[in-house]
Amino acid sequence: MNTTYSEDDLLLLSGIQHFAYCERQWALIHVEKQWLENVKTVEGRHLHERVHNPDLIEKRGDLLTARSLPIVSLRLGLYGMLDLLEFHQTGPDQGGTKLPNREGFWLPKPVEYKRGKAKPDDRDEVQLCAQGICLEEMLQARIEEGDLYYGENRRRVVVAFDSALRSRVEELSRRMHQVFENGITPPAEKGHRCSLCSLKDVCMPDLTRKSRPVKGYIEKEIGDLPS
Repeated sequence: MNTTYSEDDLLLLSGIQHFAYCERQWALIHVEKQWLENVKTVEGRHLHERVHNPDLIEKRGDLLTARSLPIVSLRLGLYGMLDLLEFHQTGPDQGGTKLPNREGFWLPKPVEYKRGKAKPDDRDEVQLCAQGICLEEMLQARIEEGDLYYGENRRRVVVAFDSALRSRVEELSRRMHQVFENGITPPAEKGHRCSLCSLKDVCMPDLTRKSRPVKGYIEKEIGDLPS
């Protein structure tokens, strides 16, 4: 993807997770500006509030950590806030980068915090990889992997930023910009994920999905329409 976006065209990076899960959900939030809370969104916000502390930068041995770091990629057209960025001190031949007022070379690794457990799909992985691509653009360094930390089991999962995942991120970001520019919310594609969505009542998947005519839905709910 060779497109370079302007600052006026930037979209929230965190939205790529919603888009990977359901394009309609993303459009309801980012195009129509609709949002409803459920237990999962509240718990997730509280976890991020504990993590986000912009004044906290720590150094322990060969590990430097920074929290709440603004990130951006003009190539993806995305911007956001990184939960945690780790810099591991390393040698110049191991992909490290120089940091202001720091000696030696440092290898960056993004860490994203999630309230629950690992998902059966790739929505968490694409969000983390998008963060890695932003950091590569900002730091001029190659970042091969990042970590997902899941609050339910308090464990990290290492995610490799391979070519397939990078291509997936680029395609999703391209589609996000396309949908946003068109300003048209995609129709619903009802499935098991709808029951977990905080926007189910706004989305009305039974009414809006492509495979079911509106007339048929209304007839089922309130009886036959008068001719």
